[in-house]
Amino acid sequence: MSRTGNCYDNAVAERFFWSLKHEWTNHRVYTDLESVRASVFNYIEMFYNERRRHETLKYISPNEYESQFHKRPTEATKDTRDNAAVTAI
Repeated sequence: MSRTGNCYDNAVAERFFWSLKHEWTNHRVYTDLESVRASVFNYIEMFYNERRRHETLKYISPNEYESQFHKRPTEATKDTRDNAAVTAI
């Protein structure tokens, strides 16, 4: 746990909920709990993860960042290739 007064402790979660409140739910009127759940699900899955660009992710969407992350070689794979190159020499 971080100490009191550390503003970076919950910054990502706070920013997400701020965006949810101000970009999505502030301008809507809901009739029941199920419509709220569906709306929040649509915000997360259809807008927030798919299209919304994030400053902390170098202005790409979370889904795009995740796919780039999985495409790059891991350190273990890189070491294996380096060792194979040294062995071949």
